[in-house]
Amino acid sequence: MCGIIGINSNKPVATTIINSLKKLEYRGYDSAGIATLYNGLINEVKSEGRVENLEKNSIAQNMEGTIGIGHVRWATHGLPNSINAHPHSSQNVSVVHNGIIENSTILKKFLIGKGHVFKSQTDTEVIAHLITENLKTENIINSIKKTLKSLHGSFALGIVFKDHPDFIVGARRGSPLAVGYGPNENYLGSDSYALKSMTNKITYLNDGEFCVIKRNNVDFFSEEGTRINKKVLVLSSTEEKYDKGDYKHFMAKEIEEQPITISNGINEYIDMSNRDINIYNFPWKKKEISSITLIGCGTAYHSCLMAKYWFEKLTNLDVNIDIASEFRYRKNRFKQDNLYIFVSQSGETADTYAALDLCKNNNVKTCAVVNVVESSIARDSNFVLPIHCGVEIGVASTKAFLGQILILYILALKFALWRKEIEKKDFDKKLSELKTLPKLLEKTLLVDNKIQTIADTFNEAKGSMFLGRGFSYPIALEGALKLKELSYIHAEGYPAGEMKHGPLALIEEGMPVVVLAPRDSYYKKTISNMQEVIARGAKVLLITNKSKDEVISENIWKKIEVESTNEDLLPFLLTIPLQKLAYYSALKKGYDIDKPRNLAKSVTVE
Repeated sequence: MCGIIGINSNKPVATTIINSLKKLEYRGYDSAGIATLYNGLINEVKSEGRVENLEKNSIAQNMEGTIGIGHVRWATHGLPNSINAHPHSSQNVSVVHNGIIENSTILKKFLIGKGHVFKSQTDTEVIAHLITENLKTENIINSIKKTLKSLHGSFALGIVFKDHPDFIVGARRGSPLAVGYGPNENYLGSDSYALKSMTNKITYLNDGEFCVIKRNNVDFFSEEGTRINKKVLVLSSTEEKYDKGDYKHFMAKEIEEQPITISNGINEYIDMSNRDINIYNFPWKKKEISSITLIGCGTAYHSCLMAKYWFEKLTNLDVNIDIASEFRYRKNRFKQDNLYIFVSQSGETADTYAALDLCKNNNVKTCAVVNVVESSIARDSNFVLPIHCGVEIGVASTKAFLGQILILYILALKFALWRKEIEKKDFDKKLSELKTLPKLLEKTLLVDNKIQTIADTFNEAKGSMFLGRGFSYPIALEGALKLKELSYIHAEGYPAGEMKHGPLALIEEGMPVVVLAPRDSYYKKTISNMQEVIARGAKVLLITNKSKDEVISENIWKKIEVESTNEDLLPFLLTIPLQKLAYYSALKKGYDIDKPRNLAKSVTVE
């Protein structure tokens, strides 16, 4: 989950590297560092905490050198301090690394036996010393080949050499890495987002490949060391500008943007003039798919769970969901008539990508639902459905979650139409109702004042629960996750009907419990479950939709009503107050909302 940048130029690179690290900070913000080559030396500066700490360092401000590497860290091995910050250097090699070296302990023991001295607790430092050891008997290319074969685990690497001050080596296995091309300079980066301020010409390394980046050319090599040719992709030349504007945090802005991003997604896929859904170039015949498996992690997994309810309601397809980190380790029985759908905001989620890679190796049908169309998951899937949300900076996903469930709902509708499992008049009605969703979201966003007063009670509690049934259950899980991510409050999401099977024991006097009970087919059952919780002394926050009917219950602590629509679309509206609850809880505690502790936006390690 770390971020890497490398630049080989004809002018000093330190300032540009630091500016690029700011764009990569969503990948990690435990520490940051930079190394340049100048006057036959490796010059290295590292700092604990954010990139701004590195930027303020007077040595970093005055660093010379036209070739350099930089890094933002999300700690895996060793405490998040300046000693463990990257780059890690031996006497003549400096390395930045994203990933995990699983056999680092064994390699370190071997290298200590060879006389190497280690300064940090990291697995990365092993790489610098191993290359140094291999350079005693091998040339550059062979030493890189030999080193990469010795490493078990995942990595994206940027490497510079004191005795070879004219190039940077990049290497990839499991973690993303891109090369960029500019006039009299070339670049290495974790993704195109960090490189687009410098170039729109990009090449992506595939697993096992490495490259040698010189100022005016780049050479690519296969895992075996054979020189290979790579395509240069030309991305949109307009860099996407994205700032907080008048908002205090990116997350606040991204919550408020959701009517716009949902409208963008609807306009991209819904053709109201022809009353149809535009999913072009679908690569398989509809009769070739009889089942679906949805795969994701965290918030994306909740999107998958939400989609399962829709697919099962609208079609007769068999639908399964899987947590990506579990999928690859189970004994999977791959089926040729199954469509495997991979959901990821960044498109670089390591567990999800590994599950996709397993599916590719078994030659099954794969589809990606992603926000970043240049990402590894998008590039390696048979078919891609972008969510069209634009850049999302806040680590806790908001607009991307609604974007994911929107596209999955649209896909479920399209399958129902393809398979003739929905009548055309019902299909047309659902499209019309979908077009009203952005306006309904706008109105639902006006719950700020109520949520702000409620947040204090959650902050004072030692834990909370989020309950829902049917379509509301995945939203309960997502609401609990958001509160955990941002406010560091213990929160659990449960199916409301499961409370009596154990979790009810956790309810005590004054415990805040969110009950999602929209007026859908599960409403009466959910209200009954809510009464069980109230009877044990819980303070219930009921979130339902507007109706002329009164709620059939007494002793509700607080109630929030969202707009009304058909039950398929209510989950979109129920999500909004839960996002705002997490936001205001964290705001009142004074926490860093966009960059919560221990987390990163793009989860590129297993």
